[in-house]
Amino acid sequence: MVTARGARSPRPFGAVPPIVLAGAGALAAGTVCGLVLQVTGVADTSALVDSRSYVFGAGLLLAVGLYGSTYGIDLKALRADLRGVVAAVTLGVVLKAALITGTMLLVFRRPEALVLGVAVAQIDPLSVAALGRNDRMSPRARSLLTAWASFDDPMTVLLTLYLAGVAHPLTGGTGTPGITGGGTGGYLAGLGLNAALLAGVLLLWFTGRRLAAKAPDTPPARRTVGGAAVLLVGALLVLAAAQQLMLAVALAGLVVRSTVLGKVLDRAVGGAYLAAFSALGLLLAHGVAWWPGLVLGMAAFGAQAVVALTVMPLFVKGLARTDRIELGLGQQNGITAVLIALTLERDFPGTAATVGPAVITVNILYGAGQALRSRPPRRRGGGGAGEDAGELATEPGRQSRYGRETAGENVLERRSVA
Repeated sequence: MVTARGARSPRPFGAVPPIVLAGAGALAAGTVCGLVLQVTGVADTSALVDSRSYVFGAGLLLAVGLYGSTYGIDLKALRADLRGVVAAVTLGVVLKAALITGTMLLVFRRPEALVLGVAVAQIDPLSVAALGRNDRMSPRARSLLTAWASFDDPMTVLLTLYLAGVAHPLTGGTGTPGITGGGTGGYLAGLGLNAALLAGVLLLWFTGRRLAAKAPDTPPARRTVGGAAVLLVGALLVLAAAQQLMLAVALAGLVVRSTVLGKVLDRAVGGAYLAAFSALGLLLAHGVAWWPGLVLGMAAFGAQAVVALTVMPLFVKGLARTDRIELGLGQQNGITAVLIALTLERDFPGTAATVGPAVITVNILYGAGQALRSRPPRRRGGGGAGEDAGELATEPGRQSRYGRETAGENVLERRSVA
């Protein structure tokens, strides 16, 4: 349908990114597949989600999302708002977890709410990376959100270790919950392994850059250098997924950057996003607690809005009103929440059945918020298309989110990986 002014009217689902529609299809396909496996008795989906291969696959998807998320951060904007990022991943996560937990305790009055609130208090970096193109957000706000999503996981892990120990005896459990593992000592050992992995990757990266600078500028040499960069990052992601060393991946994304990696990341992040929702479908086929999940998802989305609109302006000065609203609508959940739910399931049965629908609720609310924000404002009188038309006219063409050169990229690097 075309209006009298020649502009096309909004199409159904026109404001929804294609990757979201594809994700909904992947979710439905995963759920149907899981139900078929259970009904036919071919495989037990509960055993599948507890298997090491499933946990490794989920970890690999998370690693891809983390790397893609931090790769897309504007480093100049990150340095300018470092105080706000630190506040978001510390105070912000704690406050969000408290708000979500308080809501669940108020509605259901069950001690499991202590761990449910932590499971969805973080922002999923894979979802942020897959849906990162938001032309209403400034580069500064986009970098703030991606950094928030990438580095809130360590704080979430710390809260999980503590609150699981508090909630376990309250739910009738005996002994020490399995998720605490080595407790604080195990967490510190994990930080050491993250540091070792990151140091090894950076050593290979900077050594390779020096060698590439001396290589002839020929197509075969450029292909060799580009292939080596892809192999290095691929090895990083596999090792991180095997040992759950996600902090090393997030930090590497801030440094290990090149044009060839940017070209690969778009497809990798999109594929990981669809695979994650397929895995979530298998989880839903195992069992669903719709009402607690709905409340949990709404509480998580609301907590993000409270923190972004009331707390973040205290630490990040000069954010435009549009950016503050977009950060308030920025809660996204996905494979990170699923991973935490699977880990908690052994000590708190039913966690996965609640977190699954909560993830869907959060993402539906996110999509609805973005659709409402994308609707053009009503105009009182005549006149041209005005500012909106100007923005559409100057909107950049389709290109990779990661294909651009980042500020401060070394001239020798551009030469070696062009």
